Amino acid sequence: MSRNKFPPKPKYDPDAGPVYLYGLHTVRAALDNPRRRRIELLATPNGLNRLREGGEIGKVPVRETTPKELDRLLGGEAVHQGVALEVDPVGRFGLNDIDPLRLVVVLDQITDPHNVGAILRTACAFGADAVITTARHSPRETGVMAKAASGALDMVPMIEVRNLGDSIQLLKDRGMLVLGFDSESDAPLKPRTDDRPMAIVLGAEGKGLRQRTRELCDEMVRLDMPGQIKSLNVSNAAAIALFAATAGRAT
Repeated sequence: MSRNKFPPKPKYDPDAGPVYLYGLHTVRAALDNPRRRRIELLATPNGLNRLREGGEIGKVPVRETTPKELDRLLGGEAVHQGVALEVDPVGRFGLNDIDPLRLVVVLDQITDPHNVGAILRTACAFGADAVITTARHSPRETGVMAKAASGALDMVPMIEVRNLGDSIQLLKDRGMLVLGFDSESDAPLKPRTDDRPMAIVLGAEGKGLRQRTRELCDEMVRLDMPGQIKSLNVSNAAAIALFAATAGRAT
C-alpha cells in the first residue's frame, strides 16, 4: 500500500461526481467483476488485510487512509468497514445480451436507492437473470444502493431501458409470463407450480404501476395479507414475489 501523503478528497456527493462503493462485501464483488472499471481503492491497513482474505485486489491503485477520513469522505452514516472503492458505474446490459431469460425483475420507476439495492440483493439470492429499470425515474448508482445490494450490483445484470412498455413486450415475445403486482388486484398471489419463464413487475410505493405497464401484464396479482397492515415495502414485496415465482420450479 502506498504511504505517500495525498491531499484529502472532496466529500462524496451521491448525486454527482465519482461513484464510491464501500463495505467489504460490496468492494470485494466490484473487484471480482471484470466488467467494472476500478479507479482507486481507499483502505485502512486493517480493511485492506480483511479485503485480501477474500482474494486478490488486482492492479487497482491503493491509497492508505483512516476511518476518520473515510467518515469525512462518505458521511458518518456510511458503514464502510475501512474500505471504499472509486469506480465507474457498472456496465449496463441490453435485453439481447441475456440468454436464456427465465426469471426477470422489472422495476417501474422505483426511485429509492435503498429499495433498488435491496431488490437487487433478493433477485441475486433467487437466481434472477436480470433486473430491468427505466432510464428516467430510477436512481443513479451510488454507494447507498451498492451497500443495500451487498455485492449484487456486480452479480446481477442491470438493464436500463428508455421505453418500458416496448421492453415488456419483448419479454413476452421471448415467451415470458409477465406478472404485475397491485394491492388492489382481485387475484391473490399463489405459488407457481409451472416452470414457465417469468417477469415480475413492481411499481413505486404509492403510485404503483403505470397504466400502460398494467395493460401489458399477462396477470395482475396482489399480496394477500391477513394482518392489520395491508401493504409492504416494495423490496419486501419483491422477496415474497420471487419466492412464490420459484417455489414450484424443478431443482
